[in-house]
Amino acid sequence: MIVEKIKSTEERKRARKVTAISLVGVTKGVNTSPSLMVAVPDPEVPAKAARRRFTAEYKLRILKLADACTEPGSLGTLLRREGLYASNLNTWRHQRDRGVLSALAPKKRGRKEAVRNPLLADNEKLRKENERLTNRLRKAEIIIDVQKKICLMLEIPLTTIEEGGLD
Repeated sequence: MIVEKIKSTEERKRARKVTAISLVGVTKGVNTSPSLMVAVPDPEVPAKAARRRFTAEYKLRILKLADACTEPGSLGTLLRREGLYASNLNTWRHQRDRGVLSALAPKKRGRKEAVRNPLLADNEKLRKENERLTNRLRKAEIIIDVQKKICLMLEIPLTTIEEGGLD
């Protein structure tokens, strides 16, 4: 008796889980071939709902409809039908009154891209070239100092430009 109850509850649980595929047209005398099988959408709610985005045209259309609502309760009916809040209308009206049509368009979220100064690239290029030439000059001065010390050690006389030694 207890075993039969356990089996029947397990069968009911399995029957509830198997809702992914159902047969269409299962009536008396209708052929139930596999080609008539249709997938039923998954009834589970997604973990995170997708954020709604409204176009500027949609916002302007809704504002026109809202402004045309003169009877009591007609504005509430419009908001319920469209799935909107009164705060949406207030925000969109302020945007429209400021005359900024681009404010009605959805904006890209996150940090805004900074405007680059066109002289920064030239400045950076010149800074790198200056650093390269400074390093080259420092190496040349070290080589000249080493040559002078070698000349002093070997007791070779150094000639100067006035003596005509360096051309």
